[in-house]
Amino acid sequence: MYRAHFGMQELPFTITPDTSFFFAHSSHQEALNTLLVAARNGEGFIKVIGEVGTGKTLLCRKFLDALDHREFVTAYIPNPYLEPMTLMLAVADELGIKYEPDINQHQLLRLLTRYLVDNYADRKRVILCLDEAQAMPIPTLESLRLLTNLETERRKLMQVVLFGQPELDQRLDQPSIRQLKQRISFSCHLVPLNLEEVEFYVSHRLVVAGYRGARLFPHKTVKQLYKASRGIPRLVNILAHKAMLAAFGEGARAINENHLRLAIADTESARGKPSVKKRILRYLSALVSGAAAFGILPIAASVFSGQLISTIMRDWSNWV
Repeated sequence: MYRAHFGMQELPFTITPDTSFFFAHSSHQEALNTLLVAARNGEGFIKVIGEVGTGKTLLCRKFLDALDHREFVTAYIPNPYLEPMTLMLAVADELGIKYEPDINQHQLLRLLTRYLVDNYADRKRVILCLDEAQAMPIPTLESLRLLTNLETERRKLMQVVLFGQPELDQRLDQPSIRQLKQRISFSCHLVPLNLEEVEFYVSHRLVVAGYRGARLFPHKTVKQLYKASRGIPRLVNILAHKAMLAAFGEGARAINENHLRLAIADTESARGKPSVKKRILRYLSALVSGAAAFGILPIAASVFSGQLISTIMRDWSNWV
């Protein structure tokens, strides 16, 4: 791989949620601060919304790592697409609660209650983090609310943090779980990076990976990277990784725009859909070329097809 070629200790642009690479840009740092404050205040439900690839899982792990484990007991469910009973079993497993194989829901709820009360007596807070929460069935979300009904006069016995895509908000708008939505005391929204943040983000990850050389991604390349990735951290990582592979293949010591173009061409989610104008232009080009090839239009049409299409596109643009 290119690690030794660029003089780094590790690969800088992997897409695994490694907290050592956490980049504290505006919305992520704000969300982390909110989570830590809410956890210490004993709030019931907290919600973090972000589009695919904006770093929800990394933020979740950073949050869990930042908690003092002498004060907090944590549970993490990466895939909560579970029936209500199965979710409670998963929570019990994460918390290390022992139970009989044939336990029923009532008995399991009593065990969970006893566990929460014991931790409260030991001055410990229990926090449950659910990733990909937009996938949770409605009945499971409702059972989660019932599970958090346990409280003292001062605070909840268990706090829940929901990490999900924007579809989670649509689920929470369902009338059947409006009580859960009312209990969400803090809400955070993760947004993509802007151009300046992409520049700092790339440099940050390179430094963490051990790179100490001259500038690896020139400003023009970063602008191209930002445009193709739309500031989504996961796409930034994928494109930067592939661009570095392309540079390594050529023996280059810096990433140029051609390396990034190769990365974009190899990444479907970064190519995007052609605009309406480009699609019409492509269609007209094929139409004129085909007509000339079959003798339907004079051969001159193929010579002047570019001028003809440009005229049509200009007139069409003025019309729309």
